Amino acid sequence: MQYTVIITAGGIGKRMQSNIPKQFLVLDELPVLMHTISVFYNWDNDAQIIVTLPKDWWTYWEELIQKYNFEIPYTLIAGGVERYDSIKNALVEAKGAYIAVHDGVRPLIDSDTITRVVELAKQKGSAIPVMSLKESLRKGTVNRNSARNRYEYFTVQTPQCFRKEILHNAYQQPFTPNVTDDSYLVEQIGQPIFLVEGSEFNLKITTPVDMKIAELFLSLRKSQ
Repeated sequence: MQYTVIITAGGIGKRMQSNIPKQFLVLDELPVLMHTISVFYNWDNDAQIIVTLPKDWWTYWEELIQKYNFEIPYTLIAGGVERYDSIKNALVEAKGAYIAVHDGVRPLIDSDTITRVVELAKQKGSAIPVMSLKESLRKGTVNRNSARNRYEYFTVQTPQCFRKEILHNAYQQPFTPNVTDDSYLVEQIGQPIFLVEGSEFNLKITTPVDMKIAELFLSLRKSQ
């Protein structure tokens, strides 16, 4: 098997101001997580798709599967306390030579961006999508701060893709609060991280405003 995609869906939606985790909220008549799974299946229907989800929400998810008649094949893995734990659980089942890790609440990722990331990972061993900053940047506090060169900084997206052995070796390291994504762990074992252009549409749904933006982006895609 060439590719495994690990889709992490462990958020509980505190900033979404909802009792339902954001990955289950309905976007354009389909739960967010189903949009995300569908994109990767349509990109390569031979890829192994693994979804990590807290066990407390498995029953609810199965009800959504039935309600929306969702038939795309995937493997469901119990999510852990941290994103790190969820991915480490998923790696046990990962069979692909290249493993991509993606946020379940980034449903607007497109096939072209996925392909750019994967192709660079096949050449270099690791690849992550990034976006250049548009705004000016300052560092410090409200009372003491200084300007920074925005051209030296990027915002980081997913999917992040790595050769299987690289990601497995990276996850032999213990969890620390600094582990916010996979590239951090990979970097700690001495593997350089290679950057590829991301997509402005590939937003991470975190707040109610993000849902509105995602709805707008979807309507724009349909009109093209």
